[in-house]
Amino acid sequence: MIREVTRMCVACRERKSKQELVRIVFNSDYTNAMIDAPKADGRGVYVCRNSECISKCIKTKALNKALKRNLPDNIYAELSRVEING
Repeated sequence: MIREVTRMCVACRERKSKQELVRIVFNSDYTNAMIDAPKADGRGVYVCRNSECISKCIKTKALNKALKRNLPDNIYAELSRVEING
């Protein structure tokens, strides 16, 4: 039996498949953050691809809390432009 891999959204705390989420990752030496980098090494967090979760994540700076680092504002700006699944 093959189980589907799920991840938790940092905004709504729901478990969803990786395809329904956006990954934000800090590389292993914490010098660079990237959005939607599914194969990148480093500490990553996931956010749902819906406007409510993305807005909540930006408003509360949830990525900073989850990654235990201050992300540059351009990452939040880039996150606001992520394509929303309809």
